[in-house]
Amino acid sequence: MEGGKEAMRAAIYCRVSTDNQEQEGTSLQTQLEACLKYCQDKGYEVAYCFSEAYSGLTLERPKLNELRELIRNEQIDLVVVYCLDRLSRDPTHGVILTQEMEKHHVTLEAVTETVDSSELGKLISYIRGFASKLEAEKIRERTSRGRKAKAKQGMIPGGGFSHIFGYDYINKMGQQSGRRVINENEAEIVRKIYHWLVDDHMTTFAIVFRLRELQIPTKKSGSHWRRSAVYNILTNPAYTGRTYAFTTANHKQFSRDKADWIELPGVTPRIISDELFEAAKERLKLNKANAMRNTKRAYLLKGCVRCAQCGHTYTGRSSRNLKDGKHGLDIRYICSGKQRMMVPVNRCHNRSWQADKLESMVWTEIERVLDNPELIIKEIEKQRQDANELGVKEAELQQVERQLKALDRDQAQLLQWALKGFPEDQVIAENKKLNAGRERLKAQRAELETQIKASQEARISLPKVEHFVELIHQKLTTLDFETKRQVLDMLGIKVWLDGDNVEITGVLPTEEDAIVTTQPL
Repeated sequence: MEGGKEAMRAAIYCRVSTDNQEQEGTSLQTQLEACLKYCQDKGYEVAYCFSEAYSGLTLERPKLNELRELIRNEQIDLVVVYCLDRLSRDPTHGVILTQEMEKHHVTLEAVTETVDSSELGKLISYIRGFASKLEAEKIRERTSRGRKAKAKQGMIPGGGFSHIFGYDYINKMGQQSGRRVINENEAEIVRKIYHWLVDDHMTTFAIVFRLRELQIPTKKSGSHWRRSAVYNILTNPAYTGRTYAFTTANHKQFSRDKADWIELPGVTPRIISDELFEAAKERLKLNKANAMRNTKRAYLLKGCVRCAQCGHTYTGRSSRNLKDGKHGLDIRYICSGKQRMMVPVNRCHNRSWQADKLESMVWTEIERVLDNPELIIKEIEKQRQDANELGVKEAELQQVERQLKALDRDQAQLLQWALKGFPEDQVIAENKKLNAGRERLKAQRAELETQIKASQEARISLPKVEHFVELIHQKLTTLDFETKRQVLDMLGIKVWLDGDNVEITGVLPTEEDAIVTTQPL
């Protein structure tokens, strides 16, 4: 006991071979002394010591069996060996022993090496990873097969798909399992959502605000409703009694190929009529069309403006106002972090900006910086040189990828050798060689990918830069909206707003090819 903390209980295990002790390099006594000193330095309590002369290629060793019994009974906290091959020379046996220790929360430590970084340790890790991957694939396949079998029996497979607002899911109840039953409180809210949309012509955003104001609880997350949840309710045919399984792809409902859908008749009771469902579908289309027609203005800096205080994007918004007795439009950039839909609580208080003022300010600054075509011509030449090297680098990368695949095949073959009892020393030596080669190829691949990305970006942006040079010969102030947007895109312009301060950043073609940042305006 030291400082009130109980010392870890350690068991020392030492082994030499029966037939050739001298070639082992260390005697049992030398191993034991080294292990005892290691435990003393670490502050471990040595509870057990085991020493035996036995082959490391078998698990049937008397002292090892005693050690394993202690592990299974959780009578020790860690096992200390001189080096990893003292515990086992067979990597498959090493997997069995290390998994057994992990199961019972026992740590393995070696005096002369770090267990995971030793060559035998790496080989054991590789075998375990290989086996785990195979097992994961088997589990995934069995799970998928089981879910499909359940669906073909007319039951909802389970998972998140089964739990939708308006219903309770019966998981296990004899013949009624795998079905939904109506939750009357939630079903009433579902009917209201449909009538708010169809009869009151409310938008999905307005419905979200209504649900939040009424503090209607969601299925999982309190009263914080989101538009996606409302939209899913309004588009899910399950509310009409029609249920399908395996409709989701990439986390998007009903986006999977219909050939993969499995219909489940009678598992979901009807809450709304087919007529109301179709009316909701038409109203959603009409709302979308109306929203498109209500776009009052194209925003030059759309997607370019961000809040320096909360990190959210600024979006364009227009509202009607009354000034000097006349109705007009107030067009502004507003931080989305202060909008109720995006951030219901702790909203941002950064100021909004009049669109015309901000756009004029930013474009004037861009004109000032870019009114020097000679620098841009130099940039074109530099990018052309980078792009010309792309083909060579891609060929080199393909060669590296082929070499890595060959290493994978070699290591898979090495696994088979280990499983078939191939000489352990040769397996470890070959594994060390393969690991070294893999690290070298990975480093080479990373460097090539960085170079290729730079060359690709150069080649992609080259036509834009050349087009931009042509525009320089014109007067920048006469460019139309679309051309200005192209220029902003080419330069990667970002506008950061912090109260009254405006900061513009972008990758501008200067002599240093650096990020150019203006001072707050």
